[in-house]
Amino acid sequence: MPAQVSEAIVLRTFPLKEADLIVSFFTRDHGKLRGVANRARKPKGGFGSSLERLSQVQIQYTARENRDLVRIEHCEIQHSQFELSRAYSTGVALDVMAEISEHLLPMAEVNEKYFRLMGRVLEFLRGRGEAGVWQAVTYFEVWAVRLSGFLPEVNLGMESMEILSEILKMSVEKMPEREWTQSTAKDLRRTMVRLIEGHIERRLLAAPMLEELA
Repeated sequence: MPAQVSEAIVLRTFPLKEADLIVSFFTRDHGKLRGVANRARKPKGGFGSSLERLSQVQIQYTARENRDLVRIEHCEIQHSQFELSRAYSTGVALDVMAEISEHLLPMAEVNEKYFRLMGRVLEFLRGRGEAGVWQAVTYFEVWAVRLSGFLPEVNLGMESMEILSEILKMSVEKMPEREWTQSTAKDLRRTMVRLIEGHIERRLLAAPMLEELA
């Protein structure tokens, strides 16, 4: 089968043997896939930092018949999240986005709106840095739940219902300048996390770290 090329966002990596990686990545054209990157853990493996968490890349891969894992041939980085990873709060935001997406996205199912959501939120974080963490995470959680197909009626306080209504009417670029602190959207974020955890096999590892942020 000929090689496929697509825009993608790296979700997670897992070590395989001594030098290889299993990579979970979300493509614009074919949804979430998993593949093997040979020699990716070697200093001269050819992949560099392109397989870091939430790197936005142009990926080339080959699907093999009767195999669940594709073979990753090449990966060219378009946007690195290295600077965001350097700060604890934005690093936790990246963990939340990656973990939620890894659990919610089904295999090989195209979701263009979800792909654009991730790209916009990452762009917002790169522009705002630590000052935009709570806005970005709250916005992402709400839309991740909605775009994954489940957002039942939720019981929230008046303030959080106003925030929820505001989020669902705006784009990430038009977020208000007012500060969204841990307290202003606390019950909204926790409600979204509970909804997400109700559809996955285990609790989110990054959720407690998120709530510990001041």
